[in-house]
Amino acid sequence: MPLLSIAMCVIIACELWGLTEFGFRGVRRTLIFYTQLSNVTALGSAVLLLVTGGGWFVTGLRYLAVCMLIMTFLVTVCVLVPAVKDVHMLLLSRTGFFLHVVCPLLNTVSYILLENHVSAAWIGVPPLLTLTYGLIMIWLNIKKVVVGPYPFFMVYRQTKTATVLWVIVLFAVIAGISAGVYTFAR
Repeated sequence: MPLLSIAMCVIIACELWGLTEFGFRGVRRTLIFYTQLSNVTALGSAVLLLVTGGGWFVTGLRYLAVCMLIMTFLVTVCVLVPAVKDVHMLLLSRTGFFLHVVCPLLNTVSYILLENHVSAAWIGVPPLLTLTYGLIMIWLNIKKVVVGPYPFFMVYRQTKTATVLWVIVLFAVIAGISAGVYTFAR
């Protein structure tokens, strides 16, 4: 079995292991968490790569998943751990460890070292989709449909300026990640 196929099997197993405890408790819960979306994207793209062998769309999904997973890792370590102060839940529990640490690392290493890479046209996709997700979550918080699920979306617990600054900073981070993954993989 080629190394890429082995890597995809390991990624699929790790994604399933992490998602089964927390990620498949319902569509709504899965859709409101960026962590869940990034890991479901990684799982789906790994399955597609294993089954189809690739193609431009699958390569693009793998790139998107890697960028989202790196964003998940950085937000967890730099924002959520300091805010929530629960290192065990976020990084050491089965779910936290797999979805926030292991899966981002495995997917990133696989994409950079073993997989085909996207064209420059894809660099804007992760920031655009992440911005769309963020704006939808802010709107849902304004409408009081959801609370959070992350502190920077809680519009009633911070100023409008803070919300705008969070959007700008997070957009800049995902744009940097997207450009960095593209550049580093070359």
